[in-house]
Amino acid sequence: MEEKLKQRSTSCIKVVFFGPESTGKTTLAKALATVFKTKWVPEFAREYLEKKRLQKGKVCAEEDIYPIAEGQMKLENEAVQQANTFLFCDTNLLSTEVYSKSYFDGWCDSRVLEANKLNQYDIYFLTGIDVPFEQDLLRDRPHQRQEMFAAFKTALNEHNITYTFLQGSHDARMSQVMEYLKQYV
Repeated sequence: MEEKLKQRSTSCIKVVFFGPESTGKTTLAKALATVFKTKWVPEFAREYLEKKRLQKGKVCAEEDIYPIAEGQMKLENEAVQQANTFLFCDTNLLSTEVYSKSYFDGWCDSRVLEANKLNQYDIYFLTGIDVPFEQDLLRDRPHQRQEMFAAFKTALNEHNITYTFLQGSHDARMSQVMEYLKQYV
């Protein structure tokens, strides 16, 4: 596997918030990191693509997929060194795969596909689309939420990943996650 896409070994529990845009992943990851006094990993693609759009007026292209994956793993590998019991991930490389396949007619960089076969996470939470869509500079699929949700759910099933579905308000989702994580604390 591509060395830059390998996960750093850790004893902490890696929790991934997984789902389409504007479903509360960042809000949950940040809030839970605060509650558990640990680290969270932001979405590298957001900063990378916002910068690209502002500088060049362009959005994501196929040649951006590997740099996004590399940047995401770098952030994760740095954060895991400082995490305690949990590391909360706003996204991971499987999200990169889902978006790549969605935007580029089923294509994804083979190095990302390989990394997704080998990298491991302990807990996945699939975030539902029952929260209001908040537009920003990058979000471009407000009318395809159901389709994107299905793509994320399909990816979990294709990779045989067990997950817990989160729905409802932020507070309801926080309660669901806290209840689930009790078994680990």
